[in-house]
Amino acid sequence: MIFQVENKNVHASDAGKGIDPKKQTIVFLHGSGMSHIVWSLTEQFFSNQNFNVLSIDLPGHGNSDGPSLNTIEIISEWLEKAFDRLNLRDLVLVGHSQGCLEILEYAHKYQTRIKRLVFVGGSCRMPVHPDLIELAKNGDSNALKLMMKWGYEGSKKFIGGNPIERIIQSPRDISEILAVDLVACNNYSNGSDAAQSINCPSMFIFGALDKMVNLEAGKKFSNLVKNSTTHVIEGCGHMIMIEKAFEMREKVLEFLQK
Repeated sequence: MIFQVENKNVHASDAGKGIDPKKQTIVFLHGSGMSHIVWSLTEQFFSNQNFNVLSIDLPGHGNSDGPSLNTIEIISEWLEKAFDRLNLRDLVLVGHSQGCLEILEYAHKYQTRIKRLVFVGGSCRMPVHPDLIELAKNGDSNALKLMMKWGYEGSKKFIGGNPIERIIQSPRDISEILAVDLVACNNYSNGSDAAQSINCPSMFIFGALDKMVNLEAGKKFSNLVKNSTTHVIEGCGHMIMIEKAFEMREKVLEFLQK
């Protein structure tokens, strides 16, 4: 579906079913440099479980108009405008990686719109190595190689191939999308306070082999959130919703049905 926020087109994949006001809505938010494509194995599953699903391309990403938004705080404010535009309430927000920071900050500011939160491969603080940021700003493809090295376990296991290679395809994508996202993650500092302010049921899913957000850091994050549950997926790196899509979505469904 296509809708507008501040006179710019926003694309969101809805499994071809639109929004039924009688159903609960799950919103999926992608990580740095990504798009709705990363949720392709997840959205249809939850649509078949009688949920509305929206996998949103953030500004500048995927099929949404740019430019990319340059701070987590600005993205959270943009999300509120999008949800208000679509008249969405009692939301389940599912974020991956940078998307975790976005739903964390959003929940801190706009808790009344949220029913539940699911954090996939995230932490409340996501510092990025300055070398990676510099490579990305320069549009250098080595930025992608570094992300592969530190973020993903067994990329050949990805169903349909590694999504990074399909989504980030040019030096311009690297410098104008990925670099902006990495800086936003690196500069976000409100995570700890935001986590402690959350009062809705929350779930955390981690990959045991994730090098981008290691398990120790992830568990420290989850311990900050009241009324939360944690699930660790063995043999899995950072791209949890692709590497171990079936286990992840079954665990999320169990959480939503409690």
